[in-house]
This record gives sequence, C-alpha cells and structure tokens, in this order.
Amino acid sequence: MKKIRIGIAGLGRMGQIHLRNIHRYFPEAEVTAVVDKVKQHAEKIAVEFHINTVPDSFEEMVESQEIDAVVISSPTDTHAMYIEMAASAGRDIFCEKPFDLSLSKTRNAHVKAEQAGVKLMTGFNRRFDPEFQKIKTMVDSGSIGKTEIIKITSRDPAPPSVEFLASSGGLFADMTIHDFDMARYISGTEVKEVYAVGKVMVDKAIGELGDIDTAITTLTFEDDTLAVIDNSRRAVYGYDQRLEVFGSKGMVQAGNMLHDTHCLTDVNGIHGALPLDFFMDRYATSYLNEIEVFIRLLQKGEEATVTGHDCLMAIAIAQAATASVKENRPVRMTEII
Repeated sequence: MKKIRIGIAGLGRMGQIHLRNIHRYFPEAEVTAVVDKVKQHAEKIAVEFHINTVPDSFEEMVESQEIDAVVISSPTDTHAMYIEMAASAGRDIFCEKPFDLSLSKTRNAHVKAEQAGVKLMTGFNRRFDPEFQKIKTMVDSGSIGKTEIIKITSRDPAPPSVEFLASSGGLFADMTIHDFDMARYISGTEVKEVYAVGKVMVDKAIGELGDIDTAITTLTFEDDTLAVIDNSRRAVYGYDQRLEVFGSKGMVQAGNMLHDTHCLTDVNGIHGALPLDFFMDRYATSYLNEIEVFIRLLQKGEEATVTGHDCLMAIAIAQAATASVKENRPVRMTEII
C-alpha cells in the first residue's frame, strides 16, 4: 500500500510531537515536507528526520505533488488561512485548535473544507485520552444512568509567558476550550447557557493584558445537564486534570496521573507522588492516538471524529464565557451563534 505523505506546518512543541509520533509509530505514513516561519529551524528538523522538502511557504507546500495531507500546528492566527489553502489544493487536514479566535473565520474554514470535499479533523486531543475515553464509554453505556452533573478540573502548574498570553485569545479560548469540548463530548448534546466568573489571582501582569488566570464556568446543556469547570493558571503541585460524571445511578471519575504509584505510610500520614508536570507528559498517549485516528481515516476513507463543527462550538462557548465574565450575567448560546 502506498504511504500517506504528510506535510507539517509549524515546528514548535506540537508540530514536533506530531512529527516524532508519525516518524516513530506509523510506517504507513511519512512526513515528506515541513514548513516553519523560521526556515532555518525547519531545515534543521528536516535534516534530523531525513525530510527532503522544506518549502518557503505553506502555499508552496500544499501545491506540491509530494503531499496528500497536512498537519497544521502553526500559530493560531494562521490556522483558518492554512485550512482554506489546503482545502483549495485538495489536501486532507488535521488542524490544532482553535481554527481562529473569530467565529466567522472558523465557520468559513469549516465550510471551505466541506465544499472542497476534503477531510478536516480538529486537534481536541483529550477526547483520545484512554482515561477520558473510558468515562465516555461508561456514560454512553448507561452505567451511571442519566447524566446530571459533569465536573472538570483543569489547572496548569504555572502560567505561560506574558508574550504568549498577549496573543492567545485569553484563558477561555486558550485553556478552557479543551474543557468546553470535553463537556460537550461527554454530554453528547449542545450547551444552551454559559455563566462564568473569573479573577486575577496568580499574576497581575495577566490582568494588565485584560485577561484572567482563575475561573469557574457553569454550562447548562439542552437536556438540562449541568457542567462545572474550574481553571487556574497555577497549581503548585503539578498538572491537575480531573473529570467526574455524576448520574442517576452512580458516578464515574478519572483522577490525576502521578509520577509513580508509590505510597508511603508513616506517623506523619500517607504520602504519594505528585501529578505529572505538564500536558506533554499527561496527554502523550492522546497525541499519539489522535494522529493514529487521522491516518486511519485517510487510509479507510472514514469521517473525522472531531470536526470543524466541534471547533466552532468550542470557540463559541469560549466567547460566551468571556462575555459572561465581562457582563456578570448568564449568556445564552443563541446570543453568540
């Protein structure tokens, strides 16, 4: 069988994760071209992985006859434009979230891919985490009855740089967007109302950017399921990622993944390891799994499991949460989308 030829745009942390996973684990695919805003960086990576083609631009890469699909992991403000270019060239697309901070640009990119008949998969990697997938399976099987409350805790060990935050779109669009998608994924229905409270409790520099670093968001779904999401840019004990679903027949939860499973019991109490340090460790398997799904859908002609619509709804919820904090009121999704 002919190998699937993939071009990667953006060789920061995420681009390199995808590149290494494809190179190491998927002999049925190969990365045949890479492009980055710093060409010397792309050339260095290309040498390491024996990649022959380093185009001057994304447009040049997608017009090349040497690729079948693209992985877009470049800065957010390039995503929508790159999706449209790739769609016009007939290339299938995997794109990191979000497509854009603008709803209209997000929608246009999604529509452009549909009209071109290409596959478009969104990089909401947490859907592919084995722990969270097991919870989804149990919820869908009826193990806990009717879902009534979804609780998500997502706290980073430390805030990213002010330079990054200045263009990230804010806590809801950069960080909580994963949790909004997870809540939709678990519930299986759409959000009808959002109420969020946010504060600056970690770093006043974040507040000076007009952003927040600590938030609690309540989502009400169309079937009246409730979701509560709490976020912080600082958890001194590590990367705090927990999910709980409560229903009419019981409850299922996924706790933190720890550095190890030792447990010391002595006169001072019971002691164990801290949670993993950051997302690259905690969600390493999910990044591998999502690329496996993308390659499989290219091989077998399957439909994307995480679509442009999912990206559109997540950024819409983020905008509703932002409006809710600013206006101190619940925001109906019909006001946003």
